[in-house]
Amino acid sequence: MNKMLFTLPLIFLVFLAGCGGYRLTTAPPTEGQENIVEITAAGFSPNTLTIKQGDKVTFVNRDTAKHWPASDIHPTHTLYPETGGCIGSKFDACKGLAQGESYSFVFNIKGNWGYHDHLNPGLKGTIVVQ
Repeated sequence: MNKMLFTLPLIFLVFLAGCGGYRLTTAPPTEGQENIVEITAAGFSPNTLTIKQGDKVTFVNRDTAKHWPASDIHPTHTLYPETGGCIGSKFDACKGLAQGESYSFVFNIKGNWGYHDHLNPGLKGTIVVQ
């Protein structure tokens, strides 16, 4: 009987020690739908895109010239309020995309977000996040 009283707590301690490496975690939020905006010499297509909060937008350069999608306002890129990009906002490709290259961004903040081509600021578009 004394041996059993000693063995049960020991088994319990071994069980707890084995579980010590495991932690309950929640899965990261999943991204919503992916949307494509093509960039050509004529501009962004579609020019205005309505998406849901958490959706991803991928900008694909279909032109032979480089294009750099970024949050308005040129040149500060600070309209989209999430900071941390190379100039101002996180919504910033931070480089000119060569033909066939793409840049993706997940829009987590609701609102109307104007953007432009940093290399050709006259090319503009709007992402509407609902």
